[in-house]
Amino acid sequence: MKTLLPWLCVLGLAIGLGLVYSASQKKDAELAALREESQQLQQLRAELEATNSVRPQAQSDELVRLRKDNEDLLRLRNEVGQLRKEKQQLAAQVQTAQAQAQGAQAQVQAQRANPAQAPAPGQLDPAAQAAFNARYGVTAQTPEQQQAVVCINNLRLIDGAKQQWALEKQKPSGALLTVTDLAPYLKTNVLPTCPAGGVYTINPVGYAPLCNIPGHALGK
Repeated sequence: MKTLLPWLCVLGLAIGLGLVYSASQKKDAELAALREESQQLQQLRAELEATNSVRPQAQSDELVRLRKDNEDLLRLRNEVGQLRKEKQQLAAQVQTAQAQAQGAQAQVQAQRANPAQAPAPGQLDPAAQAAFNARYGVTAQTPEQQQAVVCINNLRLIDGAKQQWALEKQKPSGALLTVTDLAPYLKTNVLPTCPAGGVYTINPVGYAPLCNIPGHALGK
């Protein structure tokens, strides 16, 4: 019995050590698993933070784009409003020019119907002369002054025809045109001439036509 007791102690100690070793191995395995799960959790957290940092940037970029689109829309609306206003002004000017052209045409027809009362070349009939003088503040007494009145009236007809051409052709201020472009908008399809022998310069759209004789010019 005494000889077996030490062996039994050794055996019990060995079994205890085996159990302790087995428990240690199990704890190591669990610790390794916990470490791996911790690393995965940290990786997921990092990915989540990266995603959260990208979203505000994307939202900020979208907000900037929307603001720019809104500014462009407001600018286009202002441009459209300005174009409409300019179109209305041109339409009013064309109507005025057409009314003047109709008055001049009526004068020509009246002269044809009653040649005896027709004024001399380069002059207006008394009624037209009085109306023109009252409208533009011109007092024509001498033949030179009467020629200036006729020339100024020609320049107004040319300017009205230019405005009508620009309106129909949708041309901006500064657009160039020729006598051929202007002819269809004149009552005789021919550019009028200065009764004093002056030379007309049509000029681009938005600029008054000119005569090279001093005093033969449209008012400001």
